[in-house]
Amino acid sequence: MKSFCLLAAAALLASCGGSGSSSSDSGSSASLASNGPKPPSQFGLCMSCHSSEKGAPNRIGPNLAGVIGRKAGTAPGFAYSDAMKGSGIVWNEDQIARFIVNPSAMVPGTKMMIHGPRDPAAQKAITSYLAQISQ
Repeated sequence: MKSFCLLAAAALLASCGGSGSSSSDSGSSASLASNGPKPPSQFGLCMSCHSSEKGAPNRIGPNLAGVIGRKAGTAPGFAYSDAMKGSGIVWNEDQIARFIVNPSAMVPGTKMMIHGPRDPAAQKAITSYLAQISQ
């Protein structure tokens, strides 16, 4: 668990960069821009663990392209927790906003340990982006 926390902390630090205009992000931003909507800055923390480009590989977390309308625990090729697979959730924007605030409160036993923003405007930016990439 300690090594996971260190890995998550390192990923979080790597995602901190604000506008995404650093040279290390320019390639992925250009790639995202050419294949769909650009993620909002609030999605930076999510990108630490999740890909969001259609067809991109899963990372520590599953690829989030197409997540809205998808049954939880069913993204191809990702090893979900039994809790997530058995949750019965079909993701919508409201459920995702609730989940990112406190994942283990919504799905006890989930592998997701990082909490997202509590700010409703930030949650809306994230869920709106996820809706766009789920069409």
